[in-house]
Amino acid sequence: MSATPSTMLPLGTLAPEFELLDTISGAQKSLTSVRGEQATVVIFMCNHCPYVIHVQQQLIDIANYYATKGVATIGISSNDIVNYPQDSPAKMTELMQAWVQPFNAYLYDETQAVAQAYQAACTPDIYVFDAELLCVYRGRLDASTPKNSEPLTGKDLRSALDNLLAGIPIDAEQIPSIGCNIKWK
Repeated sequence: MSATPSTMLPLGTLAPEFELLDTISGAQKSLTSVRGEQATVVIFMCNHCPYVIHVQQQLIDIANYYATKGVATIGISSNDIVNYPQDSPAKMTELMQAWVQPFNAYLYDETQAVAQAYQAACTPDIYVFDAELLCVYRGRLDASTPKNSEPLTGKDLRSALDNLLAGIPIDAEQIPSIGCNIKWK
């Protein structure tokens, strides 16, 4: 389990549009069709990553809580499924069923072009976009990893979302997420 940091997309970047297979519904979904009214959280993740597994309950809790506040949560898996079949669309569907489908979409990025457009590097790699789809946060969920004893709270992501929803500036000093590298083809 190698620790790869996120590359930190520049703040203010307009979220790159996409159209990908949603493994929850089986339909093609665009960013425009699944975005939130107040904010959109985009999480590059995969099924098998120990870092994602470690934060699973916080991702579910955050998605469910903020959905009531106009925030959409979108998961995207860009991993190479030839070498990592546990990240296949069928397995993605199973994971969302096990998680009781907290996300607006769990999308499969077969060509990996979306991960490249977002400069995603690791799983989980977390982004928050405001109502205009401008990047206002990119970084970690909190300080907890499978390799330390820090409590799992979602503090960093929750703070960014709370500030955005309250109209309070989000601190530009943001700490990169750490996780497994995206499994590039």
